[in-house]
Amino acid sequence: MKIDIGISEKEREGIAKGLSRFLADTYTLYLKTHNFHWNVTGPMFQTLHLMFMDQYNEAWMAVDLIAERIRALGFPAPGSYGEFSSLSSIPESKGVTAAKDMIRQLVEGQQAVVRTAREIFPLAEKAGDQPTLDLLTQRMQIHEKNAWMLRSLLEE
Repeated sequence: MKIDIGISEKEREGIAKGLSRFLADTYTLYLKTHNFHWNVTGPMFQTLHLMFMDQYNEAWMAVDLIAERIRALGFPAPGSYGEFSSLSSIPESKGVTAAKDMIRQLVEGQQAVVRTAREIFPLAEKAGDQPTLDLLTQRMQIHEKNAWMLRSLLEE
């Protein structure tokens, strides 16, 4: 059945493509944060272990919201590691990572997600796509706050 929500198919497609990159970034950040939760060591263990758990649980809930928005726009949501890897702007973490490097990588990841959201914002704004704008605004606020909290751990 035809989708008739007041946004053209071309606009919906552009937004969905942007949201697919946003989903890939969010999922990659989720996976990296969960990995670091499992593997963090050192004097900040308890603090980081709990902070990482809060952040990956929140990101896990967000991937569903993003994927469902893509579907509501009428397009398939990416869902494989291969698709996420090719769409994400966040590099994969390899090997053993020291706690402070974990924090730095997660700050970079949080900020990357915000940048990707900002790239989609003008497309959604032009199309009058308030649900996508609302989703992006909420996600940007969460990721900016997470980045600030992580950055604060790096101050001496």
